Amino acid sequence: MAKTYPINARIWKIVQFAAVCVFWGRAWQHLFWDAPYRTLLWDEVWMSGLVEFVFGMSWEDYVTSTPVDQGIQTSIRISGWIYAFAGLAVIFIRKLGRWSRIIIWLGFINLIFLSLLYFKERFFALGQFFEYSLQMLAPFLVLYLADKNSIGTRFVLLLKWAIVLTFTCHGLYAVGYYPRPVHFQEMVMNILPVQERGAIQFLNVAGILDFVLSIMLFLPWKRWQMIGLGYAIFWGFFTSIARVWAFVHWDFFASGMHQWWFQTVYRFPHFLIPLVVLLMLWTASNTDNDTAVEKSPE
Repeated sequence: MAKTYPINARIWKIVQFAAVCVFWGRAWQHLFWDAPYRTLLWDEVWMSGLVEFVFGMSWEDYVTSTPVDQGIQTSIRISGWIYAFAGLAVIFIRKLGRWSRIIIWLGFINLIFLSLLYFKERFFALGQFFEYSLQMLAPFLVLYLADKNSIGTRFVLLLKWAIVLTFTCHGLYAVGYYPRPVHFQEMVMNILPVQERGAIQFLNVAGILDFVLSIMLFLPWKRWQMIGLGYAIFWGFFTSIARVWAFVHWDFFASGMHQWWFQTVYRFPHFLIPLVVLLMLWTASNTDNDTAVEKSPE
């Protein structure tokens, strides 16, 4: 008989919360800040032929056109509203049914498109795209689990791979395989009493631990898998709140939160989905133990 993992009310609520965090965090970004749409729409190599064919404009007129720029900004705002409504649809998916699913699918597709835009913006580094695995997965989990009471081993394997991809790719940036983002060092120095050299050493260790936890999730011993998931929850939580912790100061609290809270919140799946997998393994383990006790001879 195939192994199954129960989806109880607590797990379902965590999955919903993870998806809402992604959608509403991205909604705030698109409605009040910016998104990398111009990395595609202002790419002359990719877009000049299409612009001349569709709009009958020269490339110079296109990139300097105020109405065109306003149109790009409007499309970003529209995406923000899609994310906002998708977050509401996640909350009411079991009441609204089909219509909520359509809105969530639109939000999910937008998340994939956004990840591709960042992938292009960062010179097609695969690590940049796959670092968003858990963020993209969160709304899909809502769609998949909304009418299920349990899942099989293969789907749990998918969840593990999403965790591994997110943390491994994060680790590749931390150790400097890809150009290390300057704000990584800034966050470490703002939170810990270290200078640049100490921050780099800390990031190297953190990156190596990202790789270690990724290996632990595929070890044949469940206890080691659960320890790896526990570390993923811990590290995913602190790397999420690090944006607010490092850059929001009491003197400029309101403006700081406006700029940084959403960057924390849309990263919440980085610890919430490992928590879901840990709870699944824990619940399934307890169920197996209870079954073994029931079947044991008196």
